[in-house]
Amino acid sequence: MKKKRILCFGDSNTFGEVPGAGVRHPEDVRWTGILQKELGDEYQVIEEGYGGRTTVFDDEIEGRLSGLKYFGPCCESQAPLDLIILMLGTNDLKARFGVDARTIAFGFQRYLNAVNNLPASVGKPQVLLVSPVKIHPAYKNHPLFHDMFGEYAVERSGKFAEAYSEFAETAGIPFLDAAAYGTADPADGVHMGPESHRRLAEAMAKKVKELLG
Repeated sequence: MKKKRILCFGDSNTFGEVPGAGVRHPEDVRWTGILQKELGDEYQVIEEGYGGRTTVFDDEIEGRLSGLKYFGPCCESQAPLDLIILMLGTNDLKARFGVDARTIAFGFQRYLNAVNNLPASVGKPQVLLVSPVKIHPAYKNHPLFHDMFGEYAVERSGKFAEAYSEFAETAGIPFLDAAAYGTADPADGVHMGPESHRRLAEAMAKKVKELLG
C-alpha cells in the first residue's frame, strides 16, 4: 500500500518544545505524533520542526535559521510528497527583523515558488498554510523572549490569522488557523502544552483528510 506522505515544516512548536523547559514533548504528545495516530497507516507524517526557524530571514546574530534555504533540499530528501504543511512565522516577529504579519504571510510566495520548481521525483504536493498560535502575554516574564520579541509581540502575533488567510486566498491554497485550536502556554508565552498539541492535531487530521481523502 502506497502511503500518503505529509511533510510538517515548522519551528519549535512543530518540533514539540516543552514550554519553559527546553526539552521535547514525547512523540505521543506532539501534534505531529498525534496527527500520525489520527490518520492511521495509510499516511506517513514526516516531522521537520526546528527551533528558531524563520520563514525567509537569516538571523544576523544567530544565523542558520531561514527555513527557505533548507526547504527545497528537505522536500527532495523526503520525496515523494503528497502534502506540505507550513507553520512558520513566530520567530519572524523578533524585534530586530522589524516586519509585520502581512509581510511575513506574503513571504510564503517564495515557498510556493520553490514547490513549483521541485524536481518531478518529489511529486506535486499540495501546500497547507497554517498561521501560528498567538504569543501569550506571559512571554514578558521570560527574559529571553522578552528581549527577543520586544514589547508588542502579542498584538503583532494576533494579526497572523487574518494576514495568512488573505495570502492563502490570493494564492489559492488551503489555510488553517492554529490559534483557533491551540494556545501558547504561560510557562514561556511561546510554546504549546499537551492539550493544545492535541486539539491542533485533531483539527489538522480533519483538514488533511479533506485535502487527501
